[in-house]
Amino acid sequence: MKYRKFGKSDRLVSALGFGTMRLPTTGKPADIDEPAAEKMLCRALDDGVNYVDTAYPYHEGNSERLVGKVLANGYRSKVILATKMPVWDVNKSEDFDRFLNEQLDKLQTEHIDFYLLHTLQSTSWRKVRELGVIEWSEGAKADGRIGRLGFSFHDTLDAFKEIVDDHDWPFCQIQYNYVAEQCQAGTEGLNYAAEKGLAVIIMEPLFGGSLVDLPEGLKKVWDAHGEKRTPADFGLQWLWDKPQVSLVLSGMSTMEQVEENVESAARSAVGSFWKEDHRLVSLLQAAYEELSPAPCTKCGYCLPCPNGVDIPTNIDLYNAGVVFKKNSLSLSKNLYAALPEEQKASACAACGECEEKCPQKIEVAELMPRIHEELKAAEKPKAAEKPNA
Repeated sequence: MKYRKFGKSDRLVSALGFGTMRLPTTGKPADIDEPAAEKMLCRALDDGVNYVDTAYPYHEGNSERLVGKVLANGYRSKVILATKMPVWDVNKSEDFDRFLNEQLDKLQTEHIDFYLLHTLQSTSWRKVRELGVIEWSEGAKADGRIGRLGFSFHDTLDAFKEIVDDHDWPFCQIQYNYVAEQCQAGTEGLNYAAEKGLAVIIMEPLFGGSLVDLPEGLKKVWDAHGEKRTPADFGLQWLWDKPQVSLVLSGMSTMEQVEENVESAARSAVGSFWKEDHRLVSLLQAAYEELSPAPCTKCGYCLPCPNGVDIPTNIDLYNAGVVFKKNSLSLSKNLYAALPEEQKASACAACGECEEKCPQKIEVAELMPRIHEELKAAEKPKAAEKPNA
């Protein structure tokens, strides 16, 4: 296993972190196949993975229980344990202690190393900030219940910069992969946080499994290039090539995925991507853009929307759901559900102002209702099982 520096701290983390959002199940998401999941997690830890990530809603609350059960069997002192507070369910300051204490109980521990504000956005950040989450976290650190406070993020680049600048954060967690390089925080956000000394954790490195089982248009490019690595390894190595990346999380569902990803991590290194590798990424990105039903380049000329709609993000989620429908539609629905109501496609008033400014001449007023119909199914951020994410 290779290890990387974690932001401004002297702590070293394994290049690969074990994300427990997509553990194997026996049916419904809440029904974890515990024998299989325990073997997978133990195998990863025995092979050098030292970072385990979970969250309050994963597997409808059972992910934290499973992690606690495994770590209590001699592993707790060997790992960095991370979990997250469901900020969407925080309504009063007392909720901070209520959630944390419940999580400590489920995880069978007195201390959570890294505690994250889950799926943070500009609106939810302002809410918990006004409720005193920073002051509360200082108390929780002082009494030993948490080590460091960070956040995971799903919103715009501007919102990301706002949150980063609002507090002296030690780390953050962003969605990032080679076909969604400009989505949400994106490359600019990655560099922005790293320059300020934050450790940056990557989630959805394989786009919910979509970059493992490539759609036909991308597969043609892949096959023509003659790449010998697996698509999963290629996508992970693209991230590990970047010095700004502190850790890559993978939500693994099978032992085969654990073995493949651990082996990939053992070969990871900054500067390991060659000119031809970057050329293939460019070709795959171009193929993805060509397959996308709405030709949005995320230039931002359509913004600000007078009604607050985040037009590029809505289109990006829609494109991903259409192109990678087999693996990413449910992910796009979950991310759409997590958007503030005023930013969703459903808030479009069809005023046409954005269409006058769009260089691509996208018929936004006609597209927004279609996007809402396609993505509206999910109600809250939930963990959906995906292959090798």
